[in-house]
Amino acid sequence: MLDLSAAQRFLRDQNLHAWLVCDFRNNNPVMWQLLGFQKPTTRRAFLLIPAEGPARLLAHVIEQGVFAGTGVALESYTGWQQLHAWLQAALSRCRRVALEYSPGGALPITSWVDGGTLDLVRSCGVEVVSSADLYQTALATWSPEALASHLDACRQVIKVRDAAFAHLTQCLEQGRSCTEYELQQFILADFARRGLETDHGPIVAFNAHSGDPHYEPQDQGSPSIARGDWVLIDLWARHPGPQSVYGDITWVACATPHPTAEQQRIFDMVKEACDLVVAHLRDCWGRGKPVQGWEADRIARDFISKTGYGDRFLHRTGHSLGPGRAVHGLGANLDDLESHDTRQLLPGTGFSVEPGIYLPHFGVRLEINVYVDPAKGPQATTPSQEEIVRLIP
Repeated sequence: MLDLSAAQRFLRDQNLHAWLVCDFRNNNPVMWQLLGFQKPTTRRAFLLIPAEGPARLLAHVIEQGVFAGTGVALESYTGWQQLHAWLQAALSRCRRVALEYSPGGALPITSWVDGGTLDLVRSCGVEVVSSADLYQTALATWSPEALASHLDACRQVIKVRDAAFAHLTQCLEQGRSCTEYELQQFILADFARRGLETDHGPIVAFNAHSGDPHYEPQDQGSPSIARGDWVLIDLWARHPGPQSVYGDITWVACATPHPTAEQQRIFDMVKEACDLVVAHLRDCWGRGKPVQGWEADRIARDFISKTGYGDRFLHRTGHSLGPGRAVHGLGANLDDLESHDTRQLLPGTGFSVEPGIYLPHFGVRLEINVYVDPAKGPQATTPSQEEIVRLIP
């Protein structure tokens, strides 16, 4: 049975009369996370969650089987005229309705409804508001089971990280080849042995490739590890299940007994930026001050800018971690670069903190995970990297 209590409390608190979740061909992940499953569809579907009373689900007559067993009253339409009539009737007593859209496209992560559907809903005489904070409350907060799954996933991912670095060390000692792609496959095989899953392969990047934040090693042409190389590994995985949350970390290493002065300096800057974000979050919690996603991003971004590397910090400081199949969750991101995320970092939610500096010849990103414990405040669920891993003692 779909639990709508948190969503309906939010609707009432915000003087909203309903939440209308619209989907076409699986384009709205909010719909499927609410339902707890995802199946291929080809027609429009609407889930109406009123502030009071039971939810209603409208699906095309030929796709009734897809939505069976959700615990929500299922209704059908055949032609567009019936669909329009259903919307008019369903929204007739509503004045303010939440949809997955963001005014001006300010938050793309909350904009899943197309402009034409917005026009259609507004033609029913309602004011449309963004569901950004609503679905964060309903979907991004972690249950005790979700937290437990995350903590164990973090433990397992850390073990895989250690095994990956040990494998590189063994290859270097024995003079054996190990390419970026081969190490990526080594990590994926270890995930599989541990019963973990991932939405796509980890990042394994040597030398200049580590200066590309989303580098993806290829089967053909991937370089092999050599003495003197710099290594960045970003790996994430979770236990299967709709309430499971990823563990997601990034660490760096050098294939030398000692890193270069430049490598150490950039590492120290990125580490301090990460530490400053966590300290700020904890300080604000202690003072009872809510933090919005963009504010946390600015802590890291302003510090790195003062070091002279602001133009080499190429992405947001962190992304939401939440229940679901994607490593990037539906909650607030630590972002004042790609968007100005004004959503609060709510108790019961989690996210990554991963500042980085990316130069033409190498890059550093350090990533930890943080959970905002409702009683204790922000808690790191993965260890911080305190020093660069030496693959050659």
